[in-house]
Amino acid sequence: MKGVLLFGVGTLIVLLFPNNVKFKYQFERGQPWRYEELVAPFDFPIKKAEEELVAERDELLQNFSPYYELDYGIGKTAVQQFKTEFQQQLQQSETQEQFQDVTRRPDAYREFGTTLLNKLFNEGIVKIREEDEEREKEFVIQIVKGGFTERQTLEQVIRPEDARDFLGDTLPYSQLSEPEFLFPILENTIRPNVYYSDTLTQRFKEDLLAGVVTSRGRVSKGELIIPKGGVVTDEIYQKLLSFREQYEKEITEKQSSRGVLIGYIILTFLLLSIFVTYLQNFAPEVFNKNKQLVFVALWLVAFSYLTFLVEKSGVLSPYLIPFGIVPIVIKAFYTDRLALFVHLIIVLFASFITSQGYEFTFIQILVGIIVVLSNIDTRNWSRFFYSMLFIFLTYALSYVGLELIRDGSLRDLNLTFFAWTGLNVLLTLLAYPLIPLFERFFSFISPITLIELSDLNRPLLQKLATKAPGTLQHSLQVANLSEAAAREIGADHLLVKVAALYHDIGKTLKPEYFIENQSGQNPHEDIDDLTSAKTIIEHVTEGVKIAQKAKLPDILINFIKTHHGTTKVEYFYRKHLKEHPDSTVDESEFRYPGPLPRTKEETIMMLADSIEAACKSLKDPTEKELMAFIDKIIQHKATQGQLDDSAMTFKELEACTKVFKKIMRSVHHLRIEYPEEEKQQ
Repeated sequence: MKGVLLFGVGTLIVLLFPNNVKFKYQFERGQPWRYEELVAPFDFPIKKAEEELVAERDELLQNFSPYYELDYGIGKTAVQQFKTEFQQQLQQSETQEQFQDVTRRPDAYREFGTTLLNKLFNEGIVKIREEDEEREKEFVIQIVKGGFTERQTLEQVIRPEDARDFLGDTLPYSQLSEPEFLFPILENTIRPNVYYSDTLTQRFKEDLLAGVVTSRGRVSKGELIIPKGGVVTDEIYQKLLSFREQYEKEITEKQSSRGVLIGYIILTFLLLSIFVTYLQNFAPEVFNKNKQLVFVALWLVAFSYLTFLVEKSGVLSPYLIPFGIVPIVIKAFYTDRLALFVHLIIVLFASFITSQGYEFTFIQILVGIIVVLSNIDTRNWSRFFYSMLFIFLTYALSYVGLELIRDGSLRDLNLTFFAWTGLNVLLTLLAYPLIPLFERFFSFISPITLIELSDLNRPLLQKLATKAPGTLQHSLQVANLSEAAAREIGADHLLVKVAALYHDIGKTLKPEYFIENQSGQNPHEDIDDLTSAKTIIEHVTEGVKIAQKAKLPDILINFIKTHHGTTKVEYFYRKHLKEHPDSTVDESEFRYPGPLPRTKEETIMMLADSIEAACKSLKDPTEKELMAFIDKIIQHKATQGQLDDSAMTFKELEACTKVFKKIMRSVHHLRIEYPEEEKQQ
């Protein structure tokens, strides 16, 4: 899907470029030839079918042996290490009067050990890569030793463990009186000096594949390829494919316009490749979701065609086009960096189409940078208009600067430029209504909407305040905790704050069953544990229904679904077990439906919700008790697997925990315990 989408974007943009000549024949395998008889206008080779080439290449690669390379430097280093350690052990033996034969004739022992190591390292101690370890023992590898290559099976090669076994088998028969002196020193120097070489393997593999003949036979000039009405058989089909390839090559060489077009195609798909690479590495949340990828790609096509139409009109100036809309709208939903990057790609595409030259590209790139740096806030109209002023000043000053560079004076200043850019800035104001439009169409949520939803006078929050005031206070505390933690790790603090306000709206149906709203009789005392658990769990499922009915954004509904994950209603579950020790308990009846939190924001709110609610049960805790209690809550969530799907890292979790502790310390009005002053002597 992604490949088709991006290829379609590239194709739509390429269609805007001039002289888009195509092969004039269309044909299909097994179908009749709809044109006059086709005679070859030049000689060309008949290419083999792709499946045939793949089969030949696969057959060659099936018996291909990977290449390993012997590094003589490793052996030399190891031998030198042996000599150094030998001398150290010799001196220690002389001091402790041990290994007397070694101390009498050290040269014999040193020489024997050196010879043994040289033999092993010259033969090669091989480190087999993991995928080759799984092969049969008869599998052959190529070992490059200096200027020659040696073929060995996996059974024949010497591995580090084989080298150590060789030492153990050889030393007892060395005719040395005290060979045990050498063994630990030699064993310590054993290491692989033959490693898999990807460079050599790929080079020889490419050489092998390059030898595959890609064609079979030729078609001579004047030879009939297919008669009129003839059927496109497999053989003819391959001839036609080969002819088309050669034809396009011949036309490209003869027509300079085709060469220009090919240049445009190369640059177009180069830009798209860079664009895709950026999204994969720095904006995976866009690349991995088709709807969001369509949203971003739509801007590339829309502004390319807008530039084409303006250029083709001959009346309008490309400076009329409000390129500043792009970073403004994208910033409302994503990061500044993505907004600027998309703007740059769009401007580069537009520069291929327009005839304005490098000045146009320079000015538009500069405008995009100013849009990002000015931190346009669509929630604040006065600030938004000031930003429009900055954009106009950027156009004006950059144009004046370029004119001074070009002519050294302002005598030829084109005043219509200021008129076009003035209209440009007015059109940029369209970004404001476009944001809610795209928000609804692509299921996004913007800061504008979040600010509106955070108003406590909204119907759902008003209902929460009226029917479940204790729950509202709890939600406000969770919002404060969540917002502070999100700011600490760079998550979307506004989103998680608003989500916290709505996460418990399901409690408005039966507010008296939740402890924060109780002031008298506890209704759970009159029902069984299973019914109590069901009632508690329903605040999630019913909350989702209420949110959907109120048409809250899906991203906020996800917070309602995930804020308890798949945890159990522990109190009633354990109470039920205690009261029914002999019965079989269906644990799923006491468990929230989930799913688990996935985003950092969902994880933050789940933790904040649990911490805020649980810490209320503590009465006058010490700082140590409170901190330990918070750690216990988070650890419990982790051990239950509630954080398994979360995008949050351990480092971010630790940072959030510190924020939770700091705020909860203030909520419980804990004071620092100062040590008592030491008495004066």
